[in-house]
Amino acid sequence: MTLIELSDEQAAKLKAKAAAHGLTLEAWFEELADEDTVAAARQGSPAAPRRHIADVIIERMRKVPPEIMDAMPVDGASQHDHYLYGSPKRDQ
Repeated sequence: MTLIELSDEQAAKLKAKAAAHGLTLEAWFEELADEDTVAAARQGSPAAPRRHIADVIIERMRKVPPEIMDAMPVDGASQHDHYLYGSPKRDQ
């Protein structure tokens, strides 16, 4: 068991956060520890190298079926307001 010393104010804040989740402080800490363990397992290890967002996007876009890609608008970048918000298309 590890003992962590906190001020009364810090302890009260943490207990309030745990109570907001309907948990005791101890149970809330256990859930937080489990979440970190699951997140680390998803990444392969806690020290997994970070990847550039462009690499992640390219990797995921390769998994999109061709029929979905064919249905995507070719002017999506220049007319994003139209596709996102329904604004009239702008003249090009």
